[in-house]
Amino acid sequence: MDIHEKYMKEALKQAKKAYLLGEVPIGCVIVYDGKIIGRGYNRRNTDKNTLAHAEMTAIRKASSKIGDWRLEGCTLYVTLEPCQMCSGAIVQARITEVVMGSMNPKAGCGGSILNILEMPQFNHQVKVTRGVLEEECSQMLTTFFKELRLQNKMEKAACGDISAK
Repeated sequence: MDIHEKYMKEALKQAKKAYLLGEVPIGCVIVYDGKIIGRGYNRRNTDKNTLAHAEMTAIRKASSKIGDWRLEGCTLYVTLEPCQMCSGAIVQARITEVVMGSMNPKAGCGGSILNILEMPQFNHQVKVTRGVLEEECSQMLTTFFKELRLQNKMEKAACGDISAK
C-alpha cells in the first residue's frame, strides 16, 4: 500500500462516521510531516450547517493544531472531489496537495465542473492527484444513495402514497 492509499483509508474511516449518522459519506484528513493534523466528515444535516463539510472541518482542526491559517506543506485527502466552497477554502489555506478518491460530476470543483484548485489566475495552485481508492470511495456513496432511495420509497409506501409502489 502506498502513502496515498494509507491516508485515503483514514479518510474513508471518517466517511463511515458520516454514513452512520445518515449523512452523505464524505471523509477527509489533512497530513503534515507524516502525521494527521485534521480530520473531518460530512455533518451538514446533523449540525444544520451549510459549512459542515468534511474538508471545512478538517481545515479548521488542522489550522488550530498548527496555530496558523496557512497550511503550506500539508496534503488533504478527501473521498469525494471538493465542491466550490471547499475548493476555495483549500486554495485560501494554501494547502500544497489534494488527493481525491472519486470525482463528483454534479458539483466537483477539482476538475469536473470547474478546477478551482489548479487555476493559474489565483495566487496559489494546488497539486492534485485523482482516483486514489476510487472504487472504495465510489462504492460507499453508491450504497448510501441506494439505501436512501429505498428508505424514501418505503416511507412513502407506509404513508399510503400509491406512486411509491
